[in-house]
Amino acid sequence: MSRAGRARKIAAAAAFGGGGIGALGMAAYGLLLTEVKMARKLIGRPFGDAGPGGEGRYGDFPGDPIQLIMLGDSTSVGLGADQGRETPGAVIAAGLAPIAGRPVEVRMFGRVGGQSGELEGQTTRALDAEPKPDVVVIMVGANDVTHRVRPQEAVRALEASVRRLREAGVEVVVGTCPDLGTIKDIPRPLRYVAQRLSRQLAAAQTIGVVEAGGSSVSLADLLADEFATHRLEMFAKDRFHPSATGYARVGEAILPTVATVLGYLPGERDRVPDYRRGEGIDDIAHAAVRAAESPGTEVSGTEVSGAERGPRGRWAAFRRRRAPQKDEQALVAGADPSQKP
Repeated sequence: MSRAGRARKIAAAAAFGGGGIGALGMAAYGLLLTEVKMARKLIGRPFGDAGPGGEGRYGDFPGDPIQLIMLGDSTSVGLGADQGRETPGAVIAAGLAPIAGRPVEVRMFGRVGGQSGELEGQTTRALDAEPKPDVVVIMVGANDVTHRVRPQEAVRALEASVRRLREAGVEVVVGTCPDLGTIKDIPRPLRYVAQRLSRQLAAAQTIGVVEAGGSSVSLADLLADEFATHRLEMFAKDRFHPSATGYARVGEAILPTVATVLGYLPGERDRVPDYRRGEGIDDIAHAAVRAAESPGTEVSGTEVSGAERGPRGRWAAFRRRRAPQKDEQALVAGADPSQKP
C-alpha cells in the first residue's frame, strides 16, 4: 500500500472508529517503547516534568494583544530549552508581534508527556480561558508513537479538538509529529521503524486537521538532516528534546502559517502555490505525504474549479510559507486581520 493509502486508511479509521495495526506493527511499537524507556532511564530527566515557562506578553506595541495558546506535549511547552523566551510559543509570539504591529500574549496548556487523548481537556481549558484565544498552536504526536497509541485513535482525538476550536471561531495550526528517526539513542534498526511510524502518523494527522478546518505544518521531517548532523546544537542534553536552537527552527517554521491564518500576511492566505518552489495542489492524502517528507510544509484546504472535493477526496494546497524579514515587516505591520482575502 502506498504512503498516501496508509495515511488515508488511518484517517478513515479515525473517522469511522474502525481499523487497527497488524501484529508486526504492534511488535514494532513494543520494541520501540522498550528502547525509549531504556534510553531515558540511562540519561535521566535533567529538565524534570515542566517546561521553562515563557508565558506572558511579547512585543512593545500598542493595542490589545493577540491571544496565542499552546496545546500538546513537552514540545509545546519547550522542554529542553533553558529559558522561557526560547520555547516555541515565545519564538512564534516574538516573531508575530512585529508582523502584526500588536503585542502577543502567550499561554501554555500543554503537558510534558502529553498524548493526543489529552487534547480534549486541554481544548476545554483553552475555550474556557479569558480572554478567548485568537489562535491555538498544537504540537503533539511523539508520545503517541512511543506509547502504542493506535494512530487512528490519536488522529481522532486531534481532529475532534481542531474541529471544536474552529467551530468556536479560533484559528488552529498544528505542528505534526516530529521525526523520531533522528534520535540517536534508539538503535539503528528501530530508528527506521520510528521514522516510518512518526511520518505515517504525521501524514494522517494532516488529513484529520485539514478535514476539521485547520492548517498543519510538517515537523515530521523538520530539519532531520540538521538534527542528525548537528546533534550538539539541535538536541538538548537529554538527547531527546530540541535545544533552544532546535526550538527556534520549529517556531520559525510555524510562524508564517500563524501569521497567515490570522490575516497578517496580505495575499498569502490564498496565494496560488508556486510549483517552482515545490508547492502545489493535490488530494489531501497525497498532499499530506508530500508534507511529511518536506520540512516546514503547510497544508490547508482549498478548492479546484469551485469544488472542495475531487475523485480522491478533499483538495488541499501545500505551500512553503515564509515570514517577512525585518526590513519587510513595516510593510505588513498593522494589516487589518478582518480584511482577509
